[in-house]
Amino acid sequence: MTRRIFLSTIVVVISSLLLSILLITGVLYEHFEKVRVDELETTGSIISQGIEQNGISYLENLENEHCRITWIDTDGTVLYDNTQNAAEMENHADREEIQEAMENRSGVSVRHSSTLSESTIYYAMRLDDETVLRIAVAQSSVWALLGGMLTPFAFIVLVSGVFAGLLSYRVSKKIVKPLSEIDLRHPEQVDTYDELSPFLQRIAAQNREITRTMEELQKQQQEFSMITENMSEGLFVIDRDYQILSYNKSAMQIFSLDPHATYRNLLSVNRSESFRSVVESALHGRHAQQNLELNGRIYQLIANAVCDPDASDALAGAVILVLDITEKEEQERYRREFTANVSHELKTPLTSISGIAEIIRGGIVRQEDIPHFAGKIYEESQRLITLIGDIIKLSRLDENAVTLEREQVDLMDLSRDVVKQLTQVARKANVTVVTKGTHGVIYGVRQVLSEMIYNLCENAIKYNYEDGRVWIEVEQKPDVVILTVCDTGIGIPVEDQSRVFERFFRVDKSHSKAVGGTGLGLSIVKHGAALHHAEIKLESKVQEGTKITLKFPKNAKV
Repeated sequence: MTRRIFLSTIVVVISSLLLSILLITGVLYEHFEKVRVDELETTGSIISQGIEQNGISYLENLENEHCRITWIDTDGTVLYDNTQNAAEMENHADREEIQEAMENRSGVSVRHSSTLSESTIYYAMRLDDETVLRIAVAQSSVWALLGGMLTPFAFIVLVSGVFAGLLSYRVSKKIVKPLSEIDLRHPEQVDTYDELSPFLQRIAAQNREITRTMEELQKQQQEFSMITENMSEGLFVIDRDYQILSYNKSAMQIFSLDPHATYRNLLSVNRSESFRSVVESALHGRHAQQNLELNGRIYQLIANAVCDPDASDALAGAVILVLDITEKEEQERYRREFTANVSHELKTPLTSISGIAEIIRGGIVRQEDIPHFAGKIYEESQRLITLIGDIIKLSRLDENAVTLEREQVDLMDLSRDVVKQLTQVARKANVTVVTKGTHGVIYGVRQVLSEMIYNLCENAIKYNYEDGRVWIEVEQKPDVVILTVCDTGIGIPVEDQSRVFERFFRVDKSHSKAVGGTGLGLSIVKHGAALHHAEIKLESKVQEGTKITLKFPKNAKV
């Protein structure tokens, strides 16, 4: 800006100077011309008196080299000329100054010669005898006059230019200084030109509005970041050209993205058909939903189009939400398996009961066999009752619908009660069951804890060898109480150890049918442990035995 002000000032000064020189030269030229005419008039008056007294002899004896003197007769014939032979000169009656002198006693005309670049001033005056005396003098043109003054003019322009440059530099600096010192953050506090005050006030108002808007945007950005970064679901925001505008930490973890890399195109994140089809549908304005298997887990992709209300709801991009539904899918699979297993487990005893009832109704059963068949019906009915009871227990544990009273429970005392309940079962299987350790008290539901220990001990007895052993050990620690159930039974293969807590899962189905049971015992143990925030650990070797450990936090609230 300083440079522009400096150059503008120089241009104005030089232009004004040159224009002034031209105007002054013009004025001087007009002044010189008037002075010349006055001089010619004076000279003409003197010469006219000499002519009237002495006639042409006065002219012939007159020495005047500075002007041209011509005497013209009344008819325009040249009587005398001091520069040319009068006899050879043409008639001058048509000359402008001659005609004007004939009419008005005096006349003046100026004729310019382009070849000589000068003008000639002609002054004519009518004498008493009606003849005309004309005096002419040459005068340089304006440009010739300027040319003659070129050197002084150039000196004047140079000096004026240097002075104007110095003055312009200081003036431009002085003009710009208040502007350069303006604090744009607080322009209203600056002491500057009055003419700038309205402009600075508007800037200050805009600064306040911009600051308020920026603070609001930052607040919204922080809220958006806080929400998206704490989401367990992955989130992508893209424009209509598949360019990523934003994504959260969960999306990086789900798709194993490098936090130090920059991802611009969404299709570079995942190129699977399901992922691409969901994104394309959203960018065509349609809601889309699809499942995606990635790194051993199942994710649900939900994509929706985003429209710009300021552009007549034109498509602006899309939002893609990635939900981990692995557990949901597993629960759905468990539900289907559970339904199939329950149907099978219920069908077996019901089929047996129905068959026996049909035989008895047909009257083909001997009287002495009726008690045997009745006993069979009773056994199958008890099996159904036990199965339904276990299903109800699991359902209540699944839904956290256990409303029994919570209390301080001593696991050692509870284990001894369970051993007493299983005395007949253990004696029949020829298995020894013992308890050892110390007392350990936790806060929990006594009935659920009793069922957990009962199922663990019952399984240890059922799947044991004859003359086998089962022992329950309780150990008190500062923060936890550890309950361990060990046996010397058939053990569990390594490949099946991760599934033994599933509902209706049996390792050895032929042996399971022989010993009976619903296949829900360890599932009840698993859900009971979850209810009490306990940790389960299983260790087993085939034909050597199984060890199941439960670690209960002492102060956990159920």
